[in-house]
Amino acid sequence: MIKKLVLVFIALFAIQSYAQETTASPYSFYGIGTLKFKGSVENKSMGGLSIYKDSIHINFRNPATYGGLNIQSFKNESRPVTFTVGGSHTSTELESNFGSDRVKASTFDYLALSIPVGKLGFGFGLLPYTAVGYRLETNNDVGNIDTRFRGEGGLNKAFLSAGYQITDELSAGIDANYNFGNIQNSTIQFNYNAQNEPLQTQSRENNRSDLSGLSLNIGLHYQRMITNKLELQSSFTYAPSSDLNSKNERSFSSIIINPTTGAESPIETMEGDLAASGLEETSLTLPSRVSFGAGIGEPRKWFAGLEYTAQNTSEFSNVLYQNTGSTFEDASTLSIGGFYIPEYNSFTSYWKRVVYRGGLRFENTGLKIENESIKEFGIAFGIGIPVGTIRNPFSNANIGFEIGQRGTTNANLIQENFIKVQLSLSLNDRWFDKRKYD
Repeated sequence: MIKKLVLVFIALFAIQSYAQETTASPYSFYGIGTLKFKGSVENKSMGGLSIYKDSIHINFRNPATYGGLNIQSFKNESRPVTFTVGGSHTSTELESNFGSDRVKASTFDYLALSIPVGKLGFGFGLLPYTAVGYRLETNNDVGNIDTRFRGEGGLNKAFLSAGYQITDELSAGIDANYNFGNIQNSTIQFNYNAQNEPLQTQSRENNRSDLSGLSLNIGLHYQRMITNKLELQSSFTYAPSSDLNSKNERSFSSIIINPTTGAESPIETMEGDLAASGLEETSLTLPSRVSFGAGIGEPRKWFAGLEYTAQNTSEFSNVLYQNTGSTFEDASTLSIGGFYIPEYNSFTSYWKRVVYRGGLRFENTGLKIENESIKEFGIAFGIGIPVGTIRNPFSNANIGFEIGQRGTTNANLIQENFIKVQLSLSLNDRWFDKRKYD
């Protein structure tokens, strides 16, 4: 009963945190925000590598991994039901040619459950896909604030997945995603008197877009022993482009800004007429994405591989998200990583059963500002700590760290130097086993 209460508490805490998803990146000003979802903590601790398949972790990036066979190394027992929840904390230094600042953000990353049914497996859950969170200011010729931009929100996914083990070596699967969320932003154009003092009343433009739509992701996974000890694993996924419906609102407010706290108090608000310009409801295109990779390793001992992902970000389009000075080009990511387990079934040393992970990530985000491609680089490492019981030894807690950089100071842009700490629980249990008696 205690374990069940703990699980309920974790789930409720994650759902409560779900609505507070945010980021502190100025690059989330563009498009529908920065890409938040890059896999589980286990994936991200290997540089984003998601080609590895096992029976005790959920792989969000490839639905084919939900299907599988019984666990041969554990008396041919059925795969366990897996519940996982994850979150992260990021500390970022924002550096420009004019100075630096530091921001922090703590976020919920995912909540999911997978259920095996023979060779078939199902999964469902919630996760944030993009995140918007920024406060940007520009100055006029005398150094006073000219324009202030503020935004929050993002796009989330509720997913239902299914995977099937076609043969002992090949599995296939599909994700059906419902995408939803909203983006809110405001712009204040500051006005001053003849003495360059801000006027008591300023004008603010408020915008909100409520997004919703469906998308798919299909996957294949192949694995086989190529020698007595070495196993090959390879992965392929494809997500076709899809359209999201965007219901938009715009209003204009007269506001008073508290000079001490910066709080904005509306005096009068007037609704904008987007219907007259055909912008009350628009369509947004999510670009298609393909990924493939392969790696080799010794089962339950070590694994190393690489994965390449390409996304047609140049397909992204929406008349409300055409930002001056920015365009979108095709994005790509190269992940290199793996793991090592000293002795997975050791009875003499707890730390020999710990999973040690590491990897590198090289990413072109697809965003281009002032002819500068915004790129991202990360070095990741982490550990998986066993927390199971004798009857169910497969549960684990995963801690990951990533040190990385996004953007550049060229063309008066901002470079982000970040440190991310990630934590997840992967809790496994057997729901359908019958007790055996001698």
